[in-house]
Amino acid sequence: MQRRSLLQLIAAIGAGSTVPAAARAAAPMRKPIVLYCDLAVDPAREQEMLDAFHQHFLPAAQSFRGRGFIDLKMLKLRSVIQGQPTPPAGVNYRFQLTYESEEQRQVWIRSDVHQRNWPLIERTVLNRDYLVLLTDAV
Repeated sequence: MQRRSLLQLIAAIGAGSTVPAAARAAAPMRKPIVLYCDLAVDPAREQEMLDAFHQHFLPAAQSFRGRGFIDLKMLKLRSVIQGQPTPPAGVNYRFQLTYESEEQRQVWIRSDVHQRNWPLIERTVLNRDYLVLLTDAV
């Protein structure tokens, strides 16, 4: 990018304008990945899982802001409104993790902090052969 274009881009961002089309074309944005895990959490250990998620796993994941982490949610299944197949018996939670790229997510899952904290969640599930879906935002 030429110096003049860069200065115009900085001025536009500082003024609250949208980024000019030429600048967007010069620096294409990668779209994030989203990982889903459908979990059958043992109802007797549900509070243990939620405590581990909110007190340990979520803060650990958020420590990777600036290193690819975008968002993390633990979602409780309320009901199936439409469609087949329905989730397997016992699936009551969906874990949803958003990262800037799969390469950055791989750094996260290999980290010591992930290795210490994921077992706190996983030990509460009834079946460790849970469905894991890796998706690309489009």
